[in-house]
Amino acid sequence: MASTFRNILKTNIGTSGATPVLTTGATAKTTVIGLSLSNLTENVVLANIRLNDGTTNAYFVKEVPVPPNQSLRVINGGEKLILGSSTTVTITSNIDNSLDLVMSFVEIT
Repeated sequence: MASTFRNILKTNIGTSGATPVLTTGATAKTTVIGLSLSNLTENVVLANIRLNDGTTNAYFVKEVPVPPNQSLRVINGGEKLILGSSTTVTITSNIDNSLDLVMSFVEIT
C-alpha cells in the first residue's frame, strides 16, 4: 500500500457550497491530519464543514466562529478525521469570500 501526503489550498470561501473542497476516492483510505480556516474579513465569520458519504449529509462543525483576521485550527495536535470512500467535504461561511483553507491529508491506496 502506498501512502501519499497531500495539501489542499482554497481561497475566498463563502456562502456557496456547491463545490466540495475534497472528494475521496472510491478505493482510497483518506485521513485528514490538519485543517485550518483563516478569516479574511474584519468581522466574525461563522464557518460550516459538512461531510457527505453518498447517503448522509452531516455537519463536522456548524457555525463555528472565526475571529476577524485570525485563523482557526479545526483539526490539529494529533487529531484525525478518517473519511470513508467517496466522501465529500464542503466548507461554507456566512459571508462571501471570507475564508481561506489549508487542509493536509494522507491517502492510502
